[in-house]
Amino acid sequence: MKSACVLAVAVLFFLFACQPTSTPAVTIIDNESIISLQTDERAPSALLSRAGITLNPNDRVLLNGLPTDLDEPITTYPITLQLRRALPITVDSAEGEKQIRSSAFTIGEVLQELSIWLRVGDETSPSLNSPIPNSPITIYQLPSQELTITTNGTTMSIESSAGTVGEALAEAGMPLIGLDYSLPAENESLPANGQIRVVRVTESMQLAQKTIPFESELQASADVPLDQTQIMQPGEPGLTVQRIRIRYEDGEEVSRLTEDETLVRPPKTRILAYGTKVEVKTATVNGVQIEYWRAVQMYATSYSPCRSGTSECHSGTSSGKSLRKGMVALREDLYLALQGQQLYIPGYGFASVEDVCGGCVGRPWIDLGFSDNNFEPWHSWVTVYFLTPVPANVIYVLE
Repeated sequence: MKSACVLAVAVLFFLFACQPTSTPAVTIIDNESIISLQTDERAPSALLSRAGITLNPNDRVLLNGLPTDLDEPITTYPITLQLRRALPITVDSAEGEKQIRSSAFTIGEVLQELSIWLRVGDETSPSLNSPIPNSPITIYQLPSQELTITTNGTTMSIESSAGTVGEALAEAGMPLIGLDYSLPAENESLPANGQIRVVRVTESMQLAQKTIPFESELQASADVPLDQTQIMQPGEPGLTVQRIRIRYEDGEEVSRLTEDETLVRPPKTRILAYGTKVEVKTATVNGVQIEYWRAVQMYATSYSPCRSGTSECHSGTSSGKSLRKGMVALREDLYLALQGQQLYIPGYGFASVEDVCGGCVGRPWIDLGFSDNNFEPWHSWVTVYFLTPVPANVIYVLE
């Protein structure tokens, strides 16, 4: 009987001990304000309401330092709710200036809320891990730039937010040395296209011989046949010695500067004799017996009154005669000297110089005349025979 009483007393003591002696206290921290509540409410939203606290957009509520659902009942003790009020924050980024109200803890969280993602090498001011102060703040994004640095045929890609090209090259371990230079220059800002070229420069000195071309002089010779030349005195190039500064960029020579030049041997002029000896010859060409004093290779074309390269038909010639087969044209200076000269052209026949060919330039050229009704197209090289008698004033050089 005694043991049963003792057991009953123990049970009653246990039941009494397991009951809370009082309602747990709730602490709410709102910036500098600390509020204590004694309530049976456990949902954060209800607790804030009991404390007379109103949440603004983007405010954050933490339970014992961790994010919590406002409508989820609290089952852990002790209970401390902390309000993190949203502050106005300005973010000056590569995408422009943005305004936000945020209760984020760090600079990095603010950027994440705005979906501003940093690349390797990007920086911010303040830094990403810096806490957000309890006052408005402006965050500056210092975006890195993808740079491609080329030198000596090699390419390196880096991410850099350096202020100048020189700083970026130093970061990449590729500083300029001596005569080296970069494009853009090392004191310029990073280029918009991200392309930086490092040019490695070296110089060397060299002694070199240089030949001086000789000149040619033409002299008439009655001992040399017409339209032939003969070397009377061979030419000899001169010689100088130069001291040259050679500049190399990326191993390739880019310039040579002659700093000194000494004449070792002067050049010797070549003397060419052009023939003035006229010889009358006879020949049978295409079955025709001719007597000629000159035979010249010329490029032959043909024309007629309505095929003269103009939009109108014109039968007149420089000599005043009407164009027909047997009249040929030469460039103006030859026409003035050879007007009326009798010729024989194989495949064309006998002819005389009667017209000026305005387009006959750049080579020995003869334009063969035709009437429109007997026109034949010509585009070939021919031997033009100058027939006797030999004119009083011979043009010895036709070129």
